[in-house]
Amino acid sequence: MNPDTPDTTGTLSDDDTYLVPALERGLRILELFNARDPMLTPNLIAQRLGLPRTTALRLVQTLQTLGYLERANRDRDVRLGARVMKLGFDYLSSLALTDIGTPVIERLRDATGFASHLVVRDGRDVVFVAKAWTHDSVMSAIKVNIGTRIPAHASVHGHVLLGDLDQTELDALFPEPMLPTYTPHTPRTAAEVHARAQKYAADGYALSESSFEPGISVISAPVRDSSGLIVAAVTLTVARPFLEKSMIDQGLVGQVRHAADDLSARLNYHDAGHD
Repeated sequence: MNPDTPDTTGTLSDDDTYLVPALERGLRILELFNARDPMLTPNLIAQRLGLPRTTALRLVQTLQTLGYLERANRDRDVRLGARVMKLGFDYLSSLALTDIGTPVIERLRDATGFASHLVVRDGRDVVFVAKAWTHDSVMSAIKVNIGTRIPAHASVHGHVLLGDLDQTELDALFPEPMLPTYTPHTPRTAAEVHARAQKYAADGYALSESSFEPGISVISAPVRDSSGLIVAAVTLTVARPFLEKSMIDQGLVGQVRHAADDLSARLNYHDAGHD
């Protein structure tokens, strides 16, 4: 059997009384995505499943609305969304991203002495999918668990993860005129989120000092996959309201960026700008 071909053994037969055609089609759409085809267009999905294009488009839009698919670029390509991972966080440790990423953030933790995390975006939220904790007594009081969610618009983690989205896409993601605020530093509009996300994308990292949670500083850098898209972020969390210049000079930012670049390389990302 071709390893990229979905295994349909054990599925319900066409004449099964309890078969729900729409559900079956939706699940078969998700099964089309694999390492060889991480991104597909609705038209190609329709062709592969033998569906009318309008039916395939409605199914894709439904899966996007629910978070199981997401736009992969500014064309019509879609890819699996982070909501797929929500089906079972107990299985996260066996996923490629966390399998490969956990040793990377553990080395970052060991090199710096600070807690490190791997996060992904699920719609409007940031989801923590791997962690390398410390035994620091202060940090133990604010630890986050795998599966913890925080708002993307209000956190530096989210701003890094939103770096690929343009203003139109952010307006669709955050349509309300005023966004919820958590500190005086929280962006209030989608335009403000876009400005920060673009700055951090240009810088290659983000530094936040008490901007989401008072007394906590975070350094975050994007992780890209083989398509060049941001799929995760590596973060370093320091239980201090501000980072002394000496700490930054000692290379904390560079270490976080190196860890993110290391993980990107392990995901087969190739930065043509550094050839």
